[in-house]
Amino acid sequence: MTGSKQSRNSVIVGLAITTGLLILLVTAIAAQAQTFQVLHNFTGGRDGANPLDGVTIDRNGNLYGTASAGGNRVYGCDNFYGTTGCGSVFELERSGSGWILRPLYDFDGGNDFGGPSIGVVLGPDGALYGLSKGAANCTSYYVCGAVFRLAPPPTFCASFTCNWQETVLHQFTGQPDGSYPASRVVFDPAGNLYGVTFFGGLYNESGAAYELSPGSGGWTENVLYSFNPNLGLGTSLPNGPLVLDQSGNLYGTAYCNEIDGCYSAVWQLQHSQSGWGLNNIFTFNGNNGYELDGVISDASGNLYGFSDGDDANGSENAYELSPSNGGWTYTLVNDLGSEGNLSGPAMDSAGNLYGSNIIYGYGTLFKLTRSGNTWSYSVLHTFSGSDGEFPVGTLTVDSSGNLYGTTTEGGTYGYGVIWEITP
Repeated sequence: MTGSKQSRNSVIVGLAITTGLLILLVTAIAAQAQTFQVLHNFTGGRDGANPLDGVTIDRNGNLYGTASAGGNRVYGCDNFYGTTGCGSVFELERSGSGWILRPLYDFDGGNDFGGPSIGVVLGPDGALYGLSKGAANCTSYYVCGAVFRLAPPPTFCASFTCNWQETVLHQFTGQPDGSYPASRVVFDPAGNLYGVTFFGGLYNESGAAYELSPGSGGWTENVLYSFNPNLGLGTSLPNGPLVLDQSGNLYGTAYCNEIDGCYSAVWQLQHSQSGWGLNNIFTFNGNNGYELDGVISDASGNLYGFSDGDDANGSENAYELSPSNGGWTYTLVNDLGSEGNLSGPAMDSAGNLYGSNIIYGYGTLFKLTRSGNTWSYSVLHTFSGSDGEFPVGTLTVDSSGNLYGTTTEGGTYGYGVIWEITP
């Protein structure tokens, strides 16, 4: 049991920085001409510090995200980087040919918990939804966390910095509803939101999938599934990003590694009138990867993701899972080489994949270009420190093919940056 706790403590540190302190060496293939620019250098002050996830884009091209530290409040938070402040939510707004960062909300570490390590999403009501840390009434070994909603002020505000209104929708308690949120939330057409927690649940801190439904009296949580490592390989420690298909089925990954006695898997939670049932649609064996970090889908329902390397095959992989004859077919998209730390993926309208990697140095951004059934790898940008260090979290592609993301360190002040690559 002690060894298991130690391994999970090592995992949680890796998650908090998206394993960003490991450094990388990539064999770079020359990319087509791309233009990289830093849109914002975090100062560690009111604008925040050390973003641990990427950004979300609205229909006007404005970006929204979270900073895990910094902000206007300076007490009550335990930041991994030792930075003061409990974190913030921000908007990066287009202004002519430039960008302006507007702080939307500063966490105080009290009832709002603070320390957001996962990005926000835009809900169907135009509000922002995200997750923060928190340990009050927590039965877990780890921070339990909360789901929050952030809405614009109800009346017009003429000030440049107008705080949005935060509402805590649900506070996790560890058991049985989970702890340590590990995915951005996703919405169904009825306005219900779904997510997973890395720990907690019914079975020995192995994680849970949950649903939050709005009602006249607030939001009601329903635990869809508690992951159980005793059921077989790849059935614990779920993480995101998640995919919700048109039938209401939920897809994600189980991080589960060899230290914890199991390999990783891509899973499906299938919705029926009798409830939710778990299907492992593909279990990795170590040779073809392990330690997954979520999936994305294309318009045809194919799933894509990245896997880290393994002792038996110290190589990262990009993979595709395609529905076929009632099952799923695994295809290796690209062997990405040495074992490192991948983030993403994102997909553009042409079906090309994008990701970031950290092995040696400060990290790289790469593209996998699809041509029929073949994929070609190219490096889009290599970070130097002054333009950012350790690209982490979800990448975002807009309708024009521009790519956006964050780094958790580096930049002018050392607190991370928001970047853009234009084709």
